[in-house]
Amino acid sequence: MHDELLALVLKSLCTRTLNGFAQESRLDGESLRDAVERYEVDYAWHVLGSDRMRDETLALLEARLRQPATDAQKICVAKVLREAAESQPSDLLMSFDSDLPEQLAAALCARHERSARAEAEAVS
Repeated sequence: MHDELLALVLKSLCTRTLNGFAQESRLDGESLRDAVERYEVDYAWHVLGSDRMRDETLALLEARLRQPATDAQKICVAKVLREAAESQPSDLLMSFDSDLPEQLAAALCARHERSARAEAEAVS
């Protein structure tokens, strides 16, 4: 399951180079500085490895499950995001407005529900 989650994260990333982002900014008639501030852009490895991304993912997971995340779930989220961050080239940028936390939380929630169903069927 870990490899599936990592593949989901990597597939869902929307990244671009600094040069590409600068060209988009110029087309929009704004400076690179303004664009970076407006979109909360940072290096992809930094965004993925941030406390903010981890905490947002866990908050969404807990809201969907209507219970606190388990230690195993917390470790899983941190590990998947860390590995995704480590796999990013140092020059790629991404934004904090990514829907990655929602996608990762949904995948973990589905995993939790499958596990709960399997346990219930084993007891029956």
